[in-house]
Amino acid sequence: MFLLTPVLVALVCILMVWIFKNADGGTERRKGEARAQAEARPWVDEDLKDCTDVHQVEEDADEWQESEEDVEHIPFSHTRYPEREMVRRSQEFYELLNKRRSVRFISNEQVPMEVIDNVIKAAGTAPSGAHTEPWTFVVVKDPDTKHQIREIIEEEEEINYLKRMGPRWVTDLKKFRTNWIKEYLDTAPVLILIFKQVHGFAANGKKKIHYYNEISVSIACGILLAALQNAGLVTVTTTPLNCGSRLRVLLGRPTNEKLLMLLPVGYPSEDATVPDLTRKPLDQIMLFYFLKTS
Repeated sequence: MFLLTPVLVALVCILMVWIFKNADGGTERRKGEARAQAEARPWVDEDLKDCTDVHQVEEDADEWQESEEDVEHIPFSHTRYPEREMVRRSQEFYELLNKRRSVRFISNEQVPMEVIDNVIKAAGTAPSGAHTEPWTFVVVKDPDTKHQIREIIEEEEEINYLKRMGPRWVTDLKKFRTNWIKEYLDTAPVLILIFKQVHGFAANGKKKIHYYNEISVSIACGILLAALQNAGLVTVTTTPLNCGSRLRVLLGRPTNEKLLMLLPVGYPSEDATVPDLTRKPLDQIMLFYFLKTS
């Protein structure tokens, strides 16, 4: 039988202490790297992360509702246009959207609520993961509530500009003459706050998974922007960092909803200006692959 000498015992003890110290050091290093990464991107908003977690759903299967397995399929109704009309319609639609600009000077003139209803209905036609439709559009017209929203956003935006965003981002925004003062949140007759639902609820109270919730809601936002432009209204896309939880509480929204975007909507003010910008030409945004011939 092998007997440990006092010297060997001491060596084993030293080795074990060294192993544990290095393990702790590795953990601390990983924590330090995580802190450094967080400090390098301090402006990242938890509300802006896609929270779809299929593995967690599988682990907590009892809390989640099974999806419908059978849905009736019906014939698809389609309108096909002659080629010349297709070209005309596509050109006119491009020209309409090419006039869209982010407008920060918005009149307080009221807009028809039927128009707001229609543009939100248009946004609601967006495709979504497994047709979960994970969006909530909150329309705010009340002046007091709009002002409370402005106060929350300006308080956080001042911190964003001075601390969280960093000098590079702030410098990149200088040409747009933006800062943390958001007067349009008071003057715009309508604010539309778009929330993504990270999960839903079935009638029995069980959770319903919302696949690709952020991508789905982002597509809906794009359609909403196009619908507003088509209706002759203006807006500016705003993503108020680190305001989501406070705005959610203010508007009485549940915790499964996370703020993705806020749109002040109205007519442009008479003295509205926009930066003189150009868009990338087609050859810089599209690649075209021809069929190979042998």
